[in-house]
Amino acid sequence: MCLAIPARVVELLPNLRAIVDLGGVRKEVSIDLVADAQLDDYVIVHVGYALGKIDPEEAQRTLALFAELAQTEAQA
Repeated sequence: MCLAIPARVVELLPNLRAIVDLGGVRKEVSIDLVADAQLDDYVIVHVGYALGKIDPEEAQRTLALFAELAQTEAQA
């Protein structure tokens, strides 16, 4: 199973690269598949590649579910 997570574009770099924020962690990713990505867009990231854009509200709901899952696992 593969997992792609929402991340916010915080910096656009040359050669279709970008810095994204993954819950406070910043990572450089390829935006070859989402060449129209702009600052503050949310993209779905899997193994260093932005696969597509996602609606900001949907991104926030998904990130909230991940946080809830992490909290539940920490309590177990």
